Amino acid sequence: MSAATTRSRTPDRLCAEAVDLARSAAEEAAAPGVVGEHVGLVSEGDRVVTHFFECKEPGYRGWRWAVTVARASRAKLVTLDETVLLPGSDALLAPEWVPWSERLRPGDLGPGDLLPTEAEDLRLEPGFTGEEGPPPNSVIAEPSHDLAERVEAEDAELTDRAPAAAARGGIASLAEELGMRRARVLSRYGLHLAADRWDEAFGARTPMAQAAPAACVTCGFLVPMAGSLRQAFGVCANEFSPADGRVVSLAYGCGGHSEAAVMPKPPQPSPPVLDSLAADEFPLHPPRPPGSVPSP
Repeated sequence: MSAATTRSRTPDRLCAEAVDLARSAAEEAAAPGVVGEHVGLVSEGDRVVTHFFECKEPGYRGWRWAVTVARASRAKLVTLDETVLLPGSDALLAPEWVPWSERLRPGDLGPGDLLPTEAEDLRLEPGFTGEEGPPPNSVIAEPSHDLAERVEAEDAELTDRAPAAAARGGIASLAEELGMRRARVLSRYGLHLAADRWDEAFGARTPMAQAAPAACVTCGFLVPMAGSLRQAFGVCANEFSPADGRVVSLAYGCGGHSEAAVMPKPPQPSPPVLDSLAADEFPLHPPRPPGSVPSP
């Protein structure tokens, strides 16, 4: 260990004795009556010492006023460096700040609340707006020249009609009829997130599904969904089911299955047979063999 390191760990005598200077600096920075007793000091380096004072401010339990003083080499005058309020080992601290997007939980959105989505939200992808070409899976992905001429002729023919009727001949009206006028649609990532969330709430691994007589795939109250989700999910329409109006997995089930009443019941073991209608006779004394002396 070098001599410089040894000196830096030993508090400077003049700086350590400057408690009154440090207290006056803390009282100047704080409100009157907030600075408490001197609780200790620590050496920050050569001729640099930090004094700690108790903080009596309500709501700052365990916090300390830290005043750092120093002096130049070969100087006898101690000067003030800084005054700050620092938390101690048992200080009452505020929880770590979390962005609102991470604090939000299902059910937090109330009437009148707005929940904006980011432009690069991975759950969404651009939809068809009519400003660009049709998507690859569109029925008019590769329009021919004749089709374009027929569309223009139809638009020209419907010019004198109502605006709503005239718009039916355009690509935008066709996209609207096909449900493709949304600016953004659900991406594959967002689809998987929704499927995992629904399966966790109303899936085959839930206690209700484990005790159900059959799965929802054979239930008459299941309303099928459209699109690719139809292969794994549906909507429950049984008002007595715990999943009424919810998206349920086809492997989910409950006691409100439409065919629960006609399903065969498990066999019941026959009751044990006990013959308790007659009494068995037991002699009180064993029979004696005949002898030469008559019995009394």
